Amino acid sequence: MIVDFHTHRLDATAAIISVDPRRFDPHPGLYYSVGFHPWEDVTHLTGQDFDLLEQCAAHPQVVAIGETGMDRVKGGELEGQRAAFVRHLHLAHRLGMPVVVHCVRTAQDILAARRRAGLDQVPLAIHGMRGNEHVARTLLDAGCFLSFGPRFNEAALRNTPRDRLLIETDDANTSIDDVARAVAPHVGLTHSEVKALASANARRFIACKHGDR
Repeated sequence: MIVDFHTHRLDATAAIISVDPRRFDPHPGLYYSVGFHPWEDVTHLTGQDFDLLEQCAAHPQVVAIGETGMDRVKGGELEGQRAAFVRHLHLAHRLGMPVVVHCVRTAQDILAARRRAGLDQVPLAIHGMRGNEHVARTLLDAGCFLSFGPRFNEAALRNTPRDRLLIETDDANTSIDDVARAVAPHVGLTHSEVKALASANARRFIACKHGDR
């Protein structure tokens, strides 16, 4: 069961744990995503780094690529972030896997990069969604899932279709139950219903991997 869609806590359960492939050390019974975070110096990633990413992605406990993406506030030069993101997309496409995306003031950049690469069919989930309703609509219209953590824009959350809604803790010092309780009143559900819905949506999001292997 997956409720917490995205976390960096290595001891998390019922979660997808996001790790750098250089630090991938899977524990039995847990689920992972693997990718190079855009805050890292992604401009200098080598072919060997991406070979390692592909090896880790082949592990049966890895259910998604990422996190990867683009950030206008923190990280290296944006063009380098874009190039690394597209390499993640190509790998995901080749392996038939979805992608967990870090997106800070770069929604249009993310979608344009995917479109220019001819990879619009690669499923994306935007983690840590804090953008406003307009940003949410742009991402939703492009088919993205949206994952909400402890901080979120209420209008964006309210207008996210239930079948595209995910929840997460990311690196916050809080529980997924607390996130579900914060989300619940804005979507007209109990916190238990939010957890069940998010879990079902997480299973749907990662289903393409299991369907292709």
